[in-house]
Amino acid sequence: MKQRSDYTFKYNNGLGRHGWLRLTPAYSVKLVRDILQGDIFNEINRPSSMLDPFCGTTTTGVVASELGYSCDLYDINPFLVWLGTIKSSNFSIDEISLLWDKLSTEMTMDFPIRYDLWVPAMKNIERWWNKSTIAILSSIREYLSSTWGEPGLSGAYNLLWVAFARLCIETSAADFNHISVSFKDSTQSLEVENVVKMFLGIVRPILDSATEPLKGKVTIFNDDSRFLGNEGQYDLVITSPPYPNRISYIRELRPYMYWLRFLDSGEAAGDLDWKAIGGTWGSATSKLMTWRQVNPKLPADLMDICEKIRSADAKNGETLSQYVLKFFDDMFLHFYNLRQHLKPGAQIYYILGNSSFYGNYVDTESYITEMLNELGYSDVASNIIRKRNCNKGLYEYCIRAKWDRL
Repeated sequence: MKQRSDYTFKYNNGLGRHGWLRLTPAYSVKLVRDILQGDIFNEINRPSSMLDPFCGTTTTGVVASELGYSCDLYDINPFLVWLGTIKSSNFSIDEISLLWDKLSTEMTMDFPIRYDLWVPAMKNIERWWNKSTIAILSSIREYLSSTWGEPGLSGAYNLLWVAFARLCIETSAADFNHISVSFKDSTQSLEVENVVKMFLGIVRPILDSATEPLKGKVTIFNDDSRFLGNEGQYDLVITSPPYPNRISYIRELRPYMYWLRFLDSGEAAGDLDWKAIGGTWGSATSKLMTWRQVNPKLPADLMDICEKIRSADAKNGETLSQYVLKFFDDMFLHFYNLRQHLKPGAQIYYILGNSSFYGNYVDTESYITEMLNELGYSDVASNIIRKRNCNKGLYEYCIRAKWDRL
């Protein structure tokens, strides 16, 4: 079994809208297309309505729209809802041309840098950028805001904010040589003209790819995937929830969310992560100790592994045991409520990975399969689609099931 980078976010680089902004847990365009074309379960899907209840960077939604399908998406993170809405929108060539003409003319002049502007209240911000780079980013941000306004859910100017989010990462000391974020030994000292040139170099391909029309319709709900609040009915679900491995979306999204003002404090970050399935950032960790299991019908093997994790480490074992239990408790609730949104004969495909704590393997594929059978889904099956890293026991699975009931 290979690691198959073509099924990960790495494959999306350079693929138009799919490569606009990096998020490491994202899966690839190819994986979604392979599911639709029947290359994983030998089932070709031609949906009339699709759902991705954990939309992330909107890979499923954009692929669906490229192929002419309608797709509804959910995410509890307002930044990801904003990003997905912009990625799945159509823009006119004239609108984009005017935007570029104004931006490229004004930013290639003697761009002024100010040191008295707003700076995001990120903890340890100078671990990400040095003071001079922060001032440059703040000045570019002020220019975008005063010229076009803050990020919104419509208008081609939002493409500039996507580019600015990417600029924040590319000028930072963040190191992405592995699945999560680490930091280089020192921040970069950058010249103003080089940052402006870098920004324009990011903007241009984003604007160019945004002129390619999408054929389908994408609607994104800023809501809780455990409850799925709209009344939509779907015949196909393709999604990838967070994995039970304590890699927090909030940690990697923080620079984007702070600089674009979707977050204003560490407390807000922790509150948002607590609401998300698998959230572990900040106060979400401490809240685990007062959380209590909701669903009584979780797999017995899951309860056993949670007990092993609890007893494996005196300091953190109980917290991690609670984390794993809550993850599957939330997923049970999600699958329970999903049923009312599925048409008879609907197919669901979930990309999920297993994990390990203190040498105890959390067999995600087995627990999800048992939960789906318990909840009345049929034809439940799974395939290993890739090896996740050098640890021979960690894999990524595509879990499939059908809903046959009225």
